[in-house]
Amino acid sequence: MKAWEATIRITQAATRRRANTIFGTQGPSQTEEENDQEQIEHVEDQGNGEIFHAERFLPNGDYYSGYWLDNFPHGQGKYWWTDGCMYFGDWFRGKTMGKGTFSWPSGAMYEGTFKSGFMDGDGTYTGPNGGRYRGSWVMNLKHGHGVKEYANGDCYDGEWCRGLQEGHGRYTWKNGNYYVGEWKNGTIFGKGKMYWTNGNVYEGNWEDGFPKGNGTFRWTDGSFYVGNWSKDPNEQNGTFYPSGSLLEGGNLEWDPQQVFNVDLIECTICPPEKVPILPSQKKLALWRSSKAVDNNIRQRRMSLDGRIEAPPVDREFGRIRLSDVAGTSASTSYNSDDSIVGLQDSDGYMLRGSPIRIPKVVKRQGQTISKGHKNYELMLNLQLGVRVSVGRTGPPPSLDLKPSAFDPREKYWTRFPPEGSKITPPHPSCEFRWKDYCPKVFRALRMLFKVDAADYMISICGNDALRELCSPGKSGSFFYLTNDDRYMIKTMKKAETKVLLRMLSAYFNHVRAFENTLVTKYYGLHCVKLSGPAQKKVRFVIMGNLFCTNYSIHRRFDLKGSTFGRMTDKTESEIESTTTLKDLDLNFIFRLQKTWFQEFRRQIDRDCEFMEQEGVMDYSLLVGIHFREADTTEDQTPSGSRTPIDNGGSENETVPRLSRADMDQLLLDQAGWASIKLGINMPARVERTERKPTEGEIIQLIGEPTGELYDVILFFGVIDILQDYDITKKLEHAYKSMQCDPNSISAVDPKAYSRRFRDYIFKVFIEDN
Repeated sequence: MKAWEATIRITQAATRRRANTIFGTQGPSQTEEENDQEQIEHVEDQGNGEIFHAERFLPNGDYYSGYWLDNFPHGQGKYWWTDGCMYFGDWFRGKTMGKGTFSWPSGAMYEGTFKSGFMDGDGTYTGPNGGRYRGSWVMNLKHGHGVKEYANGDCYDGEWCRGLQEGHGRYTWKNGNYYVGEWKNGTIFGKGKMYWTNGNVYEGNWEDGFPKGNGTFRWTDGSFYVGNWSKDPNEQNGTFYPSGSLLEGGNLEWDPQQVFNVDLIECTICPPEKVPILPSQKKLALWRSSKAVDNNIRQRRMSLDGRIEAPPVDREFGRIRLSDVAGTSASTSYNSDDSIVGLQDSDGYMLRGSPIRIPKVVKRQGQTISKGHKNYELMLNLQLGVRVSVGRTGPPPSLDLKPSAFDPREKYWTRFPPEGSKITPPHPSCEFRWKDYCPKVFRALRMLFKVDAADYMISICGNDALRELCSPGKSGSFFYLTNDDRYMIKTMKKAETKVLLRMLSAYFNHVRAFENTLVTKYYGLHCVKLSGPAQKKVRFVIMGNLFCTNYSIHRRFDLKGSTFGRMTDKTESEIESTTTLKDLDLNFIFRLQKTWFQEFRRQIDRDCEFMEQEGVMDYSLLVGIHFREADTTEDQTPSGSRTPIDNGGSENETVPRLSRADMDQLLLDQAGWASIKLGINMPARVERTERKPTEGEIIQLIGEPTGELYDVILFFGVIDILQDYDITKKLEHAYKSMQCDPNSISAVDPKAYSRRFRDYIFKVFIEDN
């Protein structure tokens, strides 16, 4: 007899006795219950690894009836939470996966497809007030095509994006009026038509739910109004063309503001409904097995690339905690210095594979530039120059720039004497000269990237000192980081400055056309010329910091798709959370949700085409990984707060991190999704890989998938886009080609580099099934 069949028979007998007890017809003895438990455990020991059926009241009061695999619901089953929520449907190792129904105590219900604990796929949600949505879901949010029937009688049929109407759709009000056209972020936005029940029609442009721009309003009698529309009467202008009947009556006046004040007054869009508890936020209590485990067996820990076997974990794994169904059903163990991310069973032992060592994040990156530092005066000059150039009065910034604004000769020198001048304040540093390159362009870029001028100056020029980072590359450039981590300042060679100025017009048009571009965001290009006999010039560019986040970045990778010199020389124990690893250190495949993966492919293609056209190469994709399993609820810095620090840069400074609850709130609420963009705060999964031994000098660039999956938050972007394929790089290519395979080196022509980079990145990043 199979183990699960025997378990069913034993469980059914126990269920009958418990039912009799509940209704007062019979009371089971303690001996009977102990016998039932012993028989079930005996069957489990015999059927380890097999699927069996059982029903259990779990330690926290939850109840589950259905199939199990080891200690996890697996197959079809029904789970009741103590707060009244219930799920009935398919499970996969403790996660709701497949077809199922989730109901709330309020009366709300979702029936459809689940994936990794999320409402994901086709499904129907009925709200407690009677509203209903039928259509496509992604991670608990309406995404794709769907029909929403609101409780007040309104109806929307069209495209959705992350919980809000976006794309093309039709909204019908209960009074019969309806709109057909484009939407954005849950509001009418773009081109569309509004139809009223009285026969009137408006066709034209919309913005934030109202006519904005060119449009035509038509009446049933043949009259129409054509012009530029706006809620501001001062911006409204157009021409009224009356019908023949109106001409005969002499009624030739009409106020277009009547459309805003009368016709559209009742055409409001119902707000999105909020679900207080989503299925993936429900914690799952696991059934602890009493199976014997050999405590003498110690687990191995391997490095990320599988090259080095680290010493065994010295500390025993901790007890299992309630796992979020949205994440991996696993617990996390810690020692005093590092955290171990891995999959463990209810007794604290690894389910599969080896744990990942994650260095504990305890220090802020970089050295604070205080008085006495060799670059202290340079920092003061830099801060003062930015303050004056950004705060300089001028015409309002505009995105419509003349070609002359992009001329490399468009630069302005400013002299900063210590005693001050008419346009510069006095300062304690030596005299220096300051140069602004193409200031109108970079002012427009800051506006395009939604950077507030006051916040920008406070971040760079406030009372807090900058922090100096050592160069992670071979260029010899120095990097400085603002105290709030928002901006990074990089010193540049003259050749890099020329490349940026040459491609500035194309760069501006590219980032303006593609909001989700992954290329580095540039905010300013400047030069400091120090006085004295040396007449030293320091050129630098101000960029956005890709890793400005409250999440701890546990792993960093700089990926190019080449193999020559693309491995760190540090051992596993020397790798810190700030260490930038390379292609041959990578031991993961990144799995993106379908819609994000499609957008990722499109944007990588666009960005590579742009860089190929500009003749640049040697760029890379910088990736930061935050492992969700490494979060704990103990000893957490609250969200948004920082440990007090002094300008001396205490070594006890800690990087603020989001707690598990804060992170789930960010991922699962619609407000949280607003902060998720391509390459920023992206929930994803990574699959661990292993490189197999190869013969000769053949190097396996991407390892074989192991099936070990981890829930992560990803940050990524394309950096170092200012390397021209000049004579130096051509000579480097020729020299290294004599030593190794030409395809393995970074220095190749832009077209070949773009092709190789894309081929590699689209193997490392794949669609999550």
